[in-house]
Amino acid sequence: MATTYLFPGQGSQYVGMGRNAYGESADARLIFEEADDLLGYKLSDLIFNGPDEKLTETQYQQPALFVSSMANWQRMLEEEWPMADYAAGHSLGEFTALAAAGAMTFSDGLKLVRKRGELMRQAGEISPGAMAAILALPLDEIETICAQAQQETGKIVQVANDNCPGQTVISGDNAALQRAMELAGEAGARRVVQLPISIAAHSPLMESVAGEFAEALDAAPLYTPQIPVIGNVSAEPLQSIEDIRSELKAQLTLPVAWTPSMRWLLSAGSNTFIEAGPKVVLLGLLKRIDRQAKRLAFDKAVEK
Repeated sequence: MATTYLFPGQGSQYVGMGRNAYGESADARLIFEEADDLLGYKLSDLIFNGPDEKLTETQYQQPALFVSSMANWQRMLEEEWPMADYAAGHSLGEFTALAAAGAMTFSDGLKLVRKRGELMRQAGEISPGAMAAILALPLDEIETICAQAQQETGKIVQVANDNCPGQTVISGDNAALQRAMELAGEAGARRVVQLPISIAAHSPLMESVAGEFAEALDAAPLYTPQIPVIGNVSAEPLQSIEDIRSELKAQLTLPVAWTPSMRWLLSAGSNTFIEAGPKVVLLGLLKRIDRQAKRLAFDKAVEK
């Protein structure tokens, strides 16, 4: 039997996250202080006090989640939570998982995350787009819907996140996304909701900044992970530094294969999953993938 730590991506943030870790752990406090020094502004004040509108902006949200999750991780190490056999992170959370696994230092990881957030915001200005969640339609049907919407509009829309059975996120140009949402509703989706996100993450609309982000990744020092980290794109362990670089480059424009990632871990014998970041979004997805897996959050057991 094995234990996997999960690290969330955008959408799990909230004003005040990490405050307890900051107040109760010297190591966690150092994480926030190092982030403030490195970034040159008081990220900790934004995390703890808001405003929420600013915290949700991509260029701030990504570093905030990375820092808060790493502070939680430091506190969990102090408190001697179960040893990690595996780690996985959703989208941005993959960087946190890699940092927790020793594949990058905290400071180098934060620099990459800051760069990623800034570039993704820039890509959203160059190629505006959006994202939407579709509930209770099979993945293959959604892929067909996206292909039809692309053909009809001549614009890009594709699956961005295979989150769990019955929950898929699509991403792309506004016109193509709206048409795909209409088609999904006509096909009988239980719910189709445009997300409060101003960029088309995990789609070719991020391609305009892919080269610059690849340069940043190539320049960043990386190390072999001390524990296996499951990649978002491959849904398999990232076994080498080259695997990590390739994965993080591809992840910018390709879908997050979260369901296959969790199924890989389950098949490898992981029976306990611990969400180390704020909220319990990933544990909720896991419940829909395997109800038998033991699910724990940073601050409490999750029984739901």
